[in-house]
Amino acid sequence: MLSSSEKVAGQGVSGAYRELVRLLHRDAKDQLIVTENLPIEADVTHFHTIDFPYYLSTFQKKRSGRKIGYVHFLPDTLEGSLKIPFFLKGIVKRYVFSFYNRMEHLVVVNPMFIEDLVAAGISREKVSYIPNFVNKEKWHPLPQEEVAKLRTELGLSDNQFIVVGAGQVQKRKGIDDFIRLAEELPQITFIWAGGFSFGGMTDGYERYKKIMENPPKNLIFPGIVSPERMRELYALADLFLLPSYNELFPMTILEAASCEAPIMLRDLDLYKVILEGNYRATADREEMKEAILEYQANPAALKDLKEKAKNISREYSEEHLLQIWLDFYEKQAALGRK
Repeated sequence: MLSSSEKVAGQGVSGAYRELVRLLHRDAKDQLIVTENLPIEADVTHFHTIDFPYYLSTFQKKRSGRKIGYVHFLPDTLEGSLKIPFFLKGIVKRYVFSFYNRMEHLVVVNPMFIEDLVAAGISREKVSYIPNFVNKEKWHPLPQEEVAKLRTELGLSDNQFIVVGAGQVQKRKGIDDFIRLAEELPQITFIWAGGFSFGGMTDGYERYKKIMENPPKNLIFPGIVSPERMRELYALADLFLLPSYNELFPMTILEAASCEAPIMLRDLDLYKVILEGNYRATADREEMKEAILEYQANPAALKDLKEKAKNISREYSEEHLLQIWLDFYEKQAALGRK
């Protein structure tokens, strides 16, 4: 395994990487020898990030073995996330696709990426879709007495309606709509967990930084939080809202689902494929506002969304994904020996 993702806190790639490595170390130790960031000969080398030193290492065939690339993003998906100078955009795009072309096989976390990769000249047979998953030992519902205690700590009453969002503070994540909803619904408490994982490189950094320093009274920005704290925030949520305009395969949705939080999302094509209707779909901010008011007035209606969250959690379970990964690595190692 080669990855530098954990150098940057509060972003989904590091979470997905750690979940996979932890699962393989725990449940596949009899089938696989898994190393991390070690310069050793291997049957399969799985590249989780596209660092330049990793790119150079792909020319050492004997050491790398079968080269597998993890496609967490495409150049176009960086729009609205990072501030990339115009003159560098073409260079970044060429480098990303050059890295992917150096791989002997690619794994996408987002099935919508497959057509984009094919359009870029990469063979369809060279691409597999394997979704993310989360650890249910880490992400699970909390007892009601703990939730009540958390509300007391935050000064929130038992009947105060709470909407939680999570992710990097970026335009792509729909953070502007989340802020506007807080302004338009002062009777609702909004919490957004996340910050600037890439610092000043984040698109809109200065503007969002000012808002976070002086938010509406009913909007809480706790910043980048620990997994333990994030689990508490999911437990607090009457409704988990991710208003992203563009997503890859958000770990936060899987985490929220595993914690049985009712989920509301912008109606993206990706979600129709990977979540199969197990969420409340909304077209825009106005529909989000109407849905929040609907659920505030009738909390019993959230029970259906809770059941749908459980469906998501079952679909993306560790047990299911472990066997998929084992079969994949075995096949790739065999191809590398030919």
